[in-house]
Amino acid sequence: MAFRGPQVWLWRWRRNPLRRRVDVVEAWVVLGAWALTVLAGVLAGLAAARSVDSGLARDRATWHQAVARVVSRVPGKSAHRPKSDAERVWAEVRWTVADGSAHTGQVRVAPGSPAGTPVTVWTDPQGHLVTRPATAAEATFRAGLLGTLVGTAAGAVPFVCGRVVRTALERRRLAHWDAEWARLGPRWGHTTG
Repeated sequence: MAFRGPQVWLWRWRRNPLRRRVDVVEAWVVLGAWALTVLAGVLAGLAAARSVDSGLARDRATWHQAVARVVSRVPGKSAHRPKSDAERVWAEVRWTVADGSAHTGQVRVAPGSPAGTPVTVWTDPQGHLVTRPATAAEATFRAGLLGTLVGTAAGAVPFVCGRVVRTALERRRLAHWDAEWARLGPRWGHTTG
């Protein structure tokens, strides 16, 4: 491992006879990439979290429970109450919405349910079947998770672009050093005596 010496902060902006123009450009690229990474990540993450949270809150406010009735006897044995959705079967149910119109749809019910068995369903304002809306705690978790994922993805774009530009600058700097070494290196072999 090579010894690098003490870390000097902001060395690329200080006056130094060894500092090259490419060093200053690289410093600004790194600073800009980090600033854009943080800014894009935070703004995109907050926007996504806010959007998800408001959408789920709107669903909670507009979706309502309704009591549906099984249309015809469901095949299977009704020996026990199903403990999970995997033990339930699909059946056609009918329900009435607030304006009095009747709707039908398919939901999962206990096997062997007789016709007329009440089933709780969730409907949107038009009376269509929907899933149970997320609770406030579930909505907060989803919004936070999606905000984090979107923020990370959005922040990765300027970070990767900055790394690409910095790698190109590094190659350019090394090419300059190679050219100078090719010019000055042979002189080192000559000694005065």
